[in-house]
Amino acid sequence: MKRKIVSIDEDLCDGCGVCVPNCAEGALQIIDGKARLISDLFCDGLGACLGHCPQGAITVEERQAEPYNERKVMDYIIKGGRNVIVAHLNHLMEHNEMGYFNEALDYLAEKNMAFTVDDLESSHTMQQQQCGCPGSREMAFEKQGLDEAKKGDNEKKEADIKRESELRQWPIQLHLINPTAQYYRNSDVLLAADCTAFAAGDFHKDFLKGKSVAIACPKLDSGKDIYLDKLVAMIKDAAIKSFTVLIMQVPCCRGLLQLAQQAINLSGKEIPLKVIVLGLEGDVLMEQMV
Repeated sequence: MKRKIVSIDEDLCDGCGVCVPNCAEGALQIIDGKARLISDLFCDGLGACLGHCPQGAITVEERQAEPYNERKVMDYIIKGGRNVIVAHLNHLMEHNEMGYFNEALDYLAEKNMAFTVDDLESSHTMQQQQCGCPGSREMAFEKQGLDEAKKGDNEKKEADIKRESELRQWPIQLHLINPTAQYYRNSDVLLAADCTAFAAGDFHKDFLKGKSVAIACPKLDSGKDIYLDKLVAMIKDAAIKSFTVLIMQVPCCRGLLQLAQQAINLSGKEIPLKVIVLGLEGDVLMEQMV
């Protein structure tokens, strides 16, 4: 089987970073002053980054490729040094490729290059701040209160007013978030099923305003144990003040409420837990403390 893979000429690369945001898979990062392909597992070979390299350092090569082999990838990754290894491990975690992640750790242990969880977490935070995977880079947003300013404009009808987004952070998907990020500390957290934002006409105003958020699908998402660990960390380490669980009326959505309840029990702490159930047309069917 032939595969198209991005190839980087390190002699031409000047580390400008223009290619990184154009890699949809987040497979490119700038490490030690050079663009690096963190894992060809996530490179689709489409070459979206090609037109964005001012030095012409990136090309796509087509070669006969074996089925993905983490150990062979690690043979390449370790040549880049410690920072490249850490970036690769963090990238596997971000994409929930825990089987490959554990295989990489076993490989490193055999090479007497073991890494601790603290090593990965601290490096992960630093890489997200500097470059990292564009889709999971931590960002906090300041709200400017545009709605308040518009309230005095009596000539505009409500339907003509563009409502301001109440989103205060990025990322929001539960697999991608850092549960101890600054925007979770001492905050009220909205734990929302994916579909709720599409069902509720005023999702931002009615449910998101003033809260940090994490979204998930309890039916389709894998790695529920990872979700549970992150929710426990929010309670114990980020010291969140409350959970509001927003779900749809469909039975599978109840799994999200169960995860929140389990996390509170495992944390050994007591925090307020509210559940809001939406109908399929966005109306509130139930709202109560649990």
